[in-house]
Amino acid sequence: MTDTKLNHIAGEWVAGGSEIENRNPSDLSDLVGLFTQATPDQLDTALDAARIAQAEWAAYGLERKQAVLMAIGTEMMARAEELGTLLSREEGKPFAEGKGEVYRAGQFFTYYAHEALRQLGENADSVRPGIEVDVRREPVGTVAVISPWNFPTATASWKIAPALAYGNAVIWKPANLTPASAHALTEIITRQDIPKGLFQLVMGAGRDVGQRLVESPKVDAISFTGSVPVGKGIAMAAIGNLTRVQMEMGSKNALAVMDDADLDLAVTLALGGAFGGTGQKCTASSRLIVHHAVHDAFVDKLVAGAQAMKVGHALADGTQIGPVVSEQQLSENLAYVELGKSEGAELACGGARLTLDTDGYYMSPGVFVTTTNQMRINREEMFVEPSWSRWSICRGTDRRCVVSRSNRPRTPATGTN
Repeated sequence: MTDTKLNHIAGEWVAGGSEIENRNPSDLSDLVGLFTQATPDQLDTALDAARIAQAEWAAYGLERKQAVLMAIGTEMMARAEELGTLLSREEGKPFAEGKGEVYRAGQFFTYYAHEALRQLGENADSVRPGIEVDVRREPVGTVAVISPWNFPTATASWKIAPALAYGNAVIWKPANLTPASAHALTEIITRQDIPKGLFQLVMGAGRDVGQRLVESPKVDAISFTGSVPVGKGIAMAAIGNLTRVQMEMGSKNALAVMDDADLDLAVTLALGGAFGGTGQKCTASSRLIVHHAVHDAFVDKLVAGAQAMKVGHALADGTQIGPVVSEQQLSENLAYVELGKSEGAELACGGARLTLDTDGYYMSPGVFVTTTNQMRINREEMFVEPSWSRWSICRGTDRRCVVSRSNRPRTPATGTN
């Protein structure tokens, strides 16, 4: 039997109204775990507990806060191999990247541990005699953290660590595709010397928990990483309460290769940029603009490099590209391949589902050529279109690399713009 992993609300581990399965996309026979789903009433409890705990935490001395953050980061770095294995197992990125993500996330906590001691204000004389201006930074209050599945530990840590460092309470709504990493980080944080309810894990569907969270007047700030459509929805929900919002949303990144480039180096960087992290990142350089003088030679090297990349189980030695995160993501990727063909692009290699030793969501890295800027594959971030019913956000799963030819003459660099 597999124990269900619980939410952490008001200082206690609690079961929700339902549960979901979390399976390894590298091997669908591997059940990572069962994870509870919070109810709307439990979210209300979390919001009330956060407000009480935040006031207590804000009164903690700076060195006490520093010790908490340092302990969190130190444990994460010490357990990077264990937690990186869990991350790669549930999300699909190669193990070296999963381990590196956890270690780097631990460094975020130790960085903000030191920042907690360096909270400096400002003061100045007023134009009014006998009056001084005193500027100091105070906590916002309760911060809702909504994080994506593609960097489940790192992106969340970028938000959680500074929020705690500056005296805020945090309610974390992680992506449902990667609950194991969220649960593991929550275990580390909630074991520390913090008030009950200061940090809470609320796993659940966006249509239930997520929507209610961003609409709540008890939330003072929202930090979100994900797609543009979901970000717009969050902004619309938050504006009614004038809730502060910080959002990092989708993109379609271009990498330009000019005629004086070292082609071997350019190809290495292009392959890493497009297919690193299994291509599942908002920063993937999935659109390449190549000078016409080196276009054909670059494409030949790029295609050969893509064909040589090893697709495999995320935890297997030598794997460069793991599986995509879900069946739905794989279906959407393959649909974009067909879309590119229908638009007139030439698929130079890859772009097909792979059958390997384990049953997983594997796909070969693909390269399109003869594309134009009018094609959707050159204009859209290639990911499953999110909705309020599915908050699997920031889906930069560009398992394809699109190459365009640039015929524009180069303009000599000058000292001015």
